[in-house]
Amino acid sequence: MMNQLIEFSINHWEMVAVFLAILATLLFVESKGGAQGLTPSAATNLMNSEDAVVVDIRPEKEFSTGHITGALNIPATKMKDNLNRLEKHKDAPIIIVCKSGVTSGPSAKDLKKAGFGKVYKLQGGIAEWQSSNLPLVKG
Repeated sequence: MMNQLIEFSINHWEMVAVFLAILATLLFVESKGGAQGLTPSAATNLMNSEDAVVVDIRPEKEFSTGHITGALNIPATKMKDNLNRLEKHKDAPIIIVCKSGVTSGPSAKDLKKAGFGKVYKLQGGIAEWQSSNLPLVKG
């Protein structure tokens, strides 16, 4: 198995180099002032142990089809205008939730810039939450 990997790496060094460059870029972008990602189980623990506030940044229509219990809906496009809604939760952990975990980064950065100290992103978003068989509420 290891020999095949080495042989592949030698024969396709360009592909390996591109993969490593993409991986390095991804790790750099994720670590640069961004929020830490949480698995659904880690998010659940934080909600139970530290009363973390869940902020769902999906559009209202998507939010109403199913969201995490107690989540606030502040669409990503309106985040900066709605920071006052989160002011009373400034000392609590905040978990940003989107559809698939891809678009939560900029909203998390906005919150960090606004002085929120404990900002996290739900890895995989609502899709990952659902595939972990965790409950969603509608309405």
